[in-house]
Parts: sequence; structure tokens; C-alpha cells
Amino acid sequence: MIRKLAELNLQNTAVFLRVDFNVPIDQGKVTEPHRIESALPTIRWILSRARKLIIASHLGRPDGKAVAQYSLAPVREQLEKMLGQPVVLAPDCVGSETEQWVRDPAHRVVLLENLRFHKEEEKNDRQFAQSLAALADVYVNDAFGAAHRAHASIAAIAEFFKLKAAGLLLQRELDYLSPILADPPKPFVTILGGAKVSDKIAVIRNLLPKVNTLLIGGGMAYTFLKSKGIEVGRSLVEHDKIALAAELMNEAASHQARLILPVDHVTGDQEKKNPETTTGSQIPDERIGLDIGPQTIACFGAEIAAAKMVLWNGPVGLFEVPPYDHGSRSLARTLADNHARLISVIAGGDTVAAVNAAGVADKITHLSTGGGATLEFLEGRTLPGIKALEDNP
Repeated sequence: MIRKLAELNLQNTAVFLRVDFNVPIDQGKVTEPHRIESALPTIRWILSRARKLIIASHLGRPDGKAVAQYSLAPVREQLEKMLGQPVVLAPDCVGSETEQWVRDPAHRVVLLENLRFHKEEEKNDRQFAQSLAALADVYVNDAFGAAHRAHASIAAIAEFFKLKAAGLLLQRELDYLSPILADPPKPFVTILGGAKVSDKIAVIRNLLPKVNTLLIGGGMAYTFLKSKGIEVGRSLVEHDKIALAAELMNEAASHQARLILPVDHVTGDQEKKNPETTTGSQIPDERIGLDIGPQTIACFGAEIAAAKMVLWNGPVGLFEVPPYDHGSRSLARTLADNHARLISVIAGGDTVAAVNAAGVADKITHLSTGGGATLEFLEGRTLPGIKALEDNP
């Protein structure tokens, strides 16, 4: 069992909070603060109850060395501004000087320096984890996006705390993703897009026994179409996965799951220009499939409208290049139009970006920020960061 924040008595405690502040920085300024903003509810919850808060994160890939460009100094500045109260940056994340900074009563919110300045972090080193744990009384993990990493501040650290819990952001991810694997509301529709079948094999296989309808779009659809003998022109095809695509379609049939492929396409030339719409599922020799066509949009839209739960991972077209964003935008709007009567879960950065671009993010039940962690969770894998939070029997 994983405890929730509300179940902990934080009075007069020092809390170690693991967050994911791996944000883009340009010329010493945070350029996209969404991840910091997402952690604020947990930070405020803790500060309204605890004596002290120690915040830890990684940033970039400094490869176990202290590299100035990966310092969390810009993050400290952004967090202080958003939080509206002083935040100090410790000189390191472990060591006697850092311990003094943490113990100083004048420092109520302490941001530790980049965890990955120490190679022990990514090696899940137990001694390093113990040094981090020594700074606090309670452990809270709110970094779902890093929960699939067996790193010291995510996995090994938890054994050194009797009191540990999921932060509000991580808990929200579990609240929406767990039912998908346990007992999703039916009809349950999954939309899978993105470039490659190979990236989604494990997700498809894990979801087939649970899903009613699987809608396939994006680049991966052309490998499935090719496996059915349909000509796809110069579209992206994983030739070594054609047999697998046929196998997955047979598996879907054996689970009574409907696997629906595009029936028409918006195509481009070799430079992805001069868009044309096909009248059927075949694509001319010199053309590249770059989005789902209007008949497919209508077909997929009808499936969404009839669903009680929809999981969407991967855009159904080259959404970053208009007009090949039309299919993804249309599906996003259909989800929004039906938001009052269905649960919608959007997984993966590109799909979240597509929903934001359509301007309907506020009408989506849950935008998962987990990235690789979300995919591994949906594959049915045990995530080290989640397992570490479970109470020992």
C-alpha cells in the first residue's frame, strides 16, 4: 500500500521532497516552468504543515560532475518567484556544508543542488541514498516522470524512512493510470499513434485484454496497413515489424477487441508539402501518409463519442507541421466535446502538446506528464519509484 500525503502527520518534521524540475533553461532563465508549477500544490501542502522542506531534483545529464550549466540556481529563482517565499540553494546535495544549510532555522525551504552532480545518484548507491535521507524525517516522491529510474533519490532512499508517501502529482497519476490496468470503465477506447510499432508493442499487448476498441494512427498505422497488403507509397514502414503487426491484429481478434486502422489519409510529397487526401486506404507510390483523412476522423470520432474511457498515446499525424495536425486536433476536440460523460487520459509529451495546441487541455480529465514512466506503467512493468513507496509488511 502506498500512503497519501494526507495520511502523514508532518507537524514539526523536515520533509525530503523528490520532484522533477528537469526544465529547459536558456541564458540562466527557466523558459518552460510547467514542471515547477505542477509541483506547487504538493510543496504548499507540505509547507502548511511541516517545519522544513528539502527539495531535490536532477537537471540534464552532467554525468556525475558539477557542471555550472546544470546548476539548479535558475530553478531556485523561478521557484521562489512562483512560491512567493524565500528558497535557498544548498551548495551541494550531500556533505557537511549542505547539512549545515539544511539545519539552519532561517532556511525553511532548501533546494538541494543537482542530484546528478554525483555519479552515485544514477547508480542507485545505497550509501549516497543514506546521506540524502539523513537530511530529513519524512520522504515524499512527487516525480512520477522519473519513477521508472532506479536512482538513489527515487528507489534506494525510501528504505531509510519509516514515513513515506506519494506527492499529490504522483498520486494523481496513479489514480488515473491504475484503473486502466485493473478495471477500466467500458467501453474503453485506446488511441495509439506516433511513429513506430516497435515503441508500442508491450503497451498494445498489455492493453488488448482490457480494451474494447484500439484506434491506430500516426506513422505506426502504415506498418499495420502494409501487413494487410495495402499499398502505402513512401510512408514510414517498419519492414521488420510487418509480421508482428499481423500477429497483433490476430491477438486483438482473439480478445474480441476491435483494431481499427485509417481508411483514408492526408498525404504529402517527398518534401512533406502539397497535401492531398486519398479517397481510400491505399496511398499512391510517390506519396507519404502524414495524417488521418476526414473519413477516418469521423470513424475515430464516433468511437470516442461512444466510449466511457479513452486513453490516447501518440499523435495520429505529423501534428507539428500544418496541415498534418488536423487529425490530432479533431480528435482532441471530440474528446473535449464529450468531456462531461467520459474519462480521458492523455499520455506522452507529444500528445499533451497536441491537446494544448488544440486549446482543449482544460476539458481533458488527466494529462499525464510521465513520458517514459507512463509508457512503462501501461506496459505493466513495476516502476522502482512506485515500488519504493510501498509500505514494508
